[in-house]
Amino acid sequence: MVNADRGEVIGTSRYHGYDPARGEVEIGWTFIGRAYWGGAYNGELKRLMLEHAFRFVETVIFVVAPENIRSQRAVEKLGAARAGTRFDDVRGERLVFALPRDVWLAV
Repeated sequence: MVNADRGEVIGTSRYHGYDPARGEVEIGWTFIGRAYWGGAYNGELKRLMLEHAFRFVETVIFVVAPENIRSQRAVEKLGAARAGTRFDDVRGERLVFALPRDVWLAV
């Protein structure tokens, strides 16, 4: 993600775990410079990524740390709902949020 006015990189995000059989992909590992928190940047980045992803999958997954309330609220604003948990040997418990295509289109 680049601030076009300044020509500087302000953040990044990526797709992960594409599963064509299940029709899903994960969006995550989003990092945005603190100076850009609370603005339109994260929402615009996710909107672009979701529009692209939903050309190929039925569901987008977000995996969020339980203590990361800011990210939980951000994915809920997109229309994602809590769908369970995952456990990582390194980082421990993670919350899983799912956003089906029909919910995204309705939001």
